[in-house]
Amino acid sequence: MRLYQGIFLCSVLWASSVPRSCDHRAHDKSLQELAHNDKSPKVIAAFQPWFGDPDHIQIDYTSNDPSVIQRQIRQAKNLGIYAFAVDWYGARHPFLDRSYAVMQQIASQEHFHVALMYDETEENNGHATEDALEAMDTAYKRYIGPGAPGRDAYLLYQGKPVIFIFPKRGNTDWNQVRQMVSRWEVPPILIYKDEPPPQHAGAFDGQYAWVHPGSKGWASDGKEWGEEYLQAFYKKMQTKHPDQMAVGTIWPGFDDTRASWSLNRHIDTRCGKTLEDTLRVFEENDDPSHPMPFLLIATWNDYEEGTAIENGLARCSNPSAPNS
Repeated sequence: MRLYQGIFLCSVLWASSVPRSCDHRAHDKSLQELAHNDKSPKVIAAFQPWFGDPDHIQIDYTSNDPSVIQRQIRQAKNLGIYAFAVDWYGARHPFLDRSYAVMQQIASQEHFHVALMYDETEENNGHATEDALEAMDTAYKRYIGPGAPGRDAYLLYQGKPVIFIFPKRGNTDWNQVRQMVSRWEVPPILIYKDEPPPQHAGAFDGQYAWVHPGSKGWASDGKEWGEEYLQAFYKKMQTKHPDQMAVGTIWPGFDDTRASWSLNRHIDTRCGKTLEDTLRVFEENDDPSHPMPFLLIATWNDYEEGTAIENGLARCSNPSAPNS
């Protein structure tokens, strides 16, 4: 396992007291060096800004509390995370928009980075394209364009702002969206989850993987952690889309039983092994001659779907150590 991956993995496991074989000496210094090493991918964590909104479960903090956001940013930086990719719906969800606005301001102060992960309209109401156009206009005026507060914190690649797209029903005309954002002072890099619809493929600059168990589907014991899916994703990007940006993705597990939309889907954390294995698959497919610029963690704090690393991983018993 590469040095930066080993240090990051051990830091997450160390924070959670999962028994692993890790040397934690000088971690802070090493992680800071790696976070600024242009030869390593920038580590990004998907961030959920909706806690405190009555539509979601209640946890021990509110997502638009500045002190909470500052703590999370500092904690993420200590793990070597370079940026948060924040779930965002534009004006459709004002609570989330307020959370993001606070996050970008604090990220600027903390020399951290943020990016928007735009969630497509889920309702089949004929307004998906209109919603996306309005959201991109809002993003440019408030967060990305000239004069936007905290603009220096926005995530860039080769000088261009990066926007992740999380599709839902697929009713957006992304070609129209691309036409619009191409008129920005600096047109953005649009990155779609998995494969975009063929008729809209030209609207995107890259693709990112997301939590998925593979073609066998969700296993009742949670043992299908996604190796087949990830291998297929990386191979597809190398062979079918070598000119596009591929964003590697890792996850610690999955469990949506706390979510109001639960489908009882589960990927076992396997005492940290799922995170380790998704990292391993990324490493196997990260071609040094054409390296992936970003590594996405799914997720920082999605407690409804059981993918959060914010508080480390679930403790596992160690037969060789006393119970605690």
